[in-house]
Amino acid sequence: MGVPLRQQVAVGLYVVRQTLAGRRRYPLVLMLEPLFRCNLACPGCGKIDYPDAILNKRLSVDECLAAVDECGAPVVSIPGGEPLLHREIDRIVAGIVARRRFVYLCTNALLLEKKLDLFTPSPYLSFSVHLDGLREHHDRAVSQDGVFDRAVAAIRAARARGFRVTVNATLFDGTKAEDVADFLDFTTELGVEGVTISPGYAYERAPDQAHFLRRHGTKSLFRTLFRLGRERRRPWRLQHSSLYLDFLAGNQSYRCTPWGNPTRNVFGWQRPCYLLNEGAAKSYAELMETTDWDSYGTGNYEKCADCMAHCGYEPTAVTDAVRNPFKLMLRKLRGIETGGPMAPEIPLDGQRPARDVFDRLVSDAMTTPPANRSEGVDRRSA
Repeated sequence: MGVPLRQQVAVGLYVVRQTLAGRRRYPLVLMLEPLFRCNLACPGCGKIDYPDAILNKRLSVDECLAAVDECGAPVVSIPGGEPLLHREIDRIVAGIVARRRFVYLCTNALLLEKKLDLFTPSPYLSFSVHLDGLREHHDRAVSQDGVFDRAVAAIRAARARGFRVTVNATLFDGTKAEDVADFLDFTTELGVEGVTISPGYAYERAPDQAHFLRRHGTKSLFRTLFRLGRERRRPWRLQHSSLYLDFLAGNQSYRCTPWGNPTRNVFGWQRPCYLLNEGAAKSYAELMETTDWDSYGTGNYEKCADCMAHCGYEPTAVTDAVRNPFKLMLRKLRGIETGGPMAPEIPLDGQRPARDVFDRLVSDAMTTPPANRSEGVDRRSA
């Protein structure tokens, strides 16, 4: 596992406190999106298909830090868009680090070398560089040549300056397990702290709809990948709990925990999760208290049918580990099971149909203050 001991202890103690307090729903990671604007146009991305009036919006430093305080999660992930395009991203990061929250600034790294001087190395700050594979695969995934080489150069420069650096990778249909294994071998040699790896979510607005993984394809891919890892005996540093990896290999019948990684962005507090935007609440408390959580997730909602992304299922695995520590210990000792029958699939026959809310959300965001309207399922208006 590629997570430093300091962070493991801090998050572990936080989870224990929440459990002892009897809290059923609590955040693990705040997904803080200060903007949607990006300097790439990846065909698998559903975050950039907004009019300029939305793409030009920014959360202020005060709004970002207020969200951190309001939510209280021990870890803050800053995705986007491309966060390094925000003119005050250094002040946002510094404010979060001062609060002793662990920050993962997600970036395609095109601007990273240029902006390293804005930041100070800290055990609370990590640059999470997006790489979807080795050179040819990654450059194809982002639809631009040369991005891989620039990202790798930026990783080396950041590490040389003493920064924590991780890699986050998204896998799509057609990806070969052997190629992923080669990529993980490369990241090990590159010396990054760890790798976050997850199947891509089928964003309904993404230009490329043909290459999103279905659940069975995800499980088969990861079983083959973990089998290759055993054969190669390489120390891949995956930044996931053993039980989430076990889930990816088809050995757990988990349901998602959408409140585990709540999202604050230019719309407000996004319902119900980072991947799915069906409206916004005006506050974190409103998000938690008024969202009909049971109406979302695989088996409940058509848009969630194939999702196995870490932002929804890692919190489930962490909760399972706290409740069943011997189960976690056994999985760590034995490794991920890559043969035999898979755990039963969640039935989809009772899921509600998908709703098309994009145009309404955009219209509301352009005509009213952020978070004043919601297309999500709200118990108060259902």
